[in-house]
Amino acid sequence: MDNYTETNSSTEPPPIHGDILDAILSHIPLIHLIPLSHVSKAWTASVSSAFRTSTNPKPWLILHTQSNRHSYQCPSTHAYDPDSNKWIRIHTRTPTPNHVTTLRSSHSNLLYTLSPTNFSFSFDPLHLTWHHVPAPKVSRIDPIVAVVGRRVVVAGGAYDFEDDPLAVEIYDLQSHTWIKSDPMPRVFNFNHSASSIWLSVASDDPHLFVMEKSSGVTYSFDTSTNTWSGPYDLRPDRNVYHSVIGVLTGRLIVIGVLGEAEDVTGVKVWEVDCESFGLKAIGEMPVEFVEDLRRCDEVISSIDVVMAGNVVYMCVGERGGEVVVVCEVGDKGGCRWRKVVNTVGECGVMDRVVLTCSVVGVEELQRAVRVEDWKFVVKR
Repeated sequence: MDNYTETNSSTEPPPIHGDILDAILSHIPLIHLIPLSHVSKAWTASVSSAFRTSTNPKPWLILHTQSNRHSYQCPSTHAYDPDSNKWIRIHTRTPTPNHVTTLRSSHSNLLYTLSPTNFSFSFDPLHLTWHHVPAPKVSRIDPIVAVVGRRVVVAGGAYDFEDDPLAVEIYDLQSHTWIKSDPMPRVFNFNHSASSIWLSVASDDPHLFVMEKSSGVTYSFDTSTNTWSGPYDLRPDRNVYHSVIGVLTGRLIVIGVLGEAEDVTGVKVWEVDCESFGLKAIGEMPVEFVEDLRRCDEVISSIDVVMAGNVVYMCVGERGGEVVVVCEVGDKGGCRWRKVVNTVGECGVMDRVVLTCSVVGVEELQRAVRVEDWKFVVKR
């Protein structure tokens, strides 16, 4: 045994450290870096450095599945990591609040629950931190909710017994108080369209953009002055019957579904000039991917879209879809398309899925594993 030890030590390669270690780790997907960060303090520093120096970290797609039959149970969570091209089961130890209340998502990275007495929300990448505050004064069943800088905007979606279905209230994250603002434009009250089911929102501090999905009519709300601007017509193609908006690295993006719910003919992507509110086409989904979405659902009345960094995830169906179409938007325009098969396969008929999307960093993963005792299991 002693001879083996002596022979092994004499041929042991020199330790890897410094720039060489950083360069090696920069090619390893983030989910595989976490075990390596436990090797030593030097490796921990190198793992953090590898992520910080990464030129284009890709956001995770996260599926939160809540059972309608057993709403008291903690939602199950799965994530798709594009760097490793793997689905990950996330076993959480810190449950989301008030499971009886429906879990909802908004503008890609916000999760929230709203009851007549409580409002809970989280907007960090893995939703490790939850904020619990009193509910807005106006009782609401399905409002739009958005984080804009240090403010959380809750608008529309009021119960019928409330005086103003378009009421807007803003929660200030610094003063921890609710502020009443000017109501939403009256156009959003047509056919009770001030509900989040009919509206798409995007946030780019200090502005909140609100689009009516079927018409493309859009207004901008400046949270620093509490004023609305618009309307803006963000439906450049009359064949678009359903639109959503989002923000990619400071750029306002429109995703439009063309044709009819029973006969989708295409999906296009436009970039919006936020000064003139003109639109420039930057991509169109390949025909074979459109057919994949049609096979997921015969009638596509809407499309679920989340985005972060320079990546857009799209799917259809109430349970996350069998296929997720991924669009990477280039810095100078143009799109690269691919599809991902949803292998989660644990969503039942009585379950509902909400989507979020965020760039997940080393610090978030380390806190989840070391402090919150979460487990990340890569599905094979």
